[in-house]
Amino acid sequence: QVQLVESGGGLVQAGGSLRLSCTTSERTYSTYVLAWFRQAPGKEREFIAHMSRFGAATYNPDSVEGRFTISRDNAKHTLYLQMNNLKPEDTAVYLCAATELGTANPDAYNYWGQGTQVTVSS
Repeated sequence: QVQLVESGGGLVQAGGSLRLSCTTSERTYSTYVLAWFRQAPGKEREFIAHMSRFGAATYNPDSVEGRFTISRDNAKHTLYLQMNNLKPEDTAVYLCAATELGTANPDAYNYWGQGTQVTVSS
């Protein structure tokens, strides 16, 4: 069973930073492409970035304007999303997901975490 557990969300002022974590099993970590999405109220799920088993990162060029960085810690089986210079429009539930083939299409992801709320105040 694939389990993805996000953490690190919270309330932050505009201009601040947060680091999100997505922890999973060693098997999931070494098998799947892991990604970050976000979903704001009333909006579609938005792809942020994904990272392959080998550490290759792909970002959504139309999203987050280079303010976010995806990374992974192999020893901890954890995917991270470092978010800097946060803006009120970044407010959303942030979700970790896993798929066999890296893609920006959320429908291609088989497994999802429960999400972590990020709220950015102005």
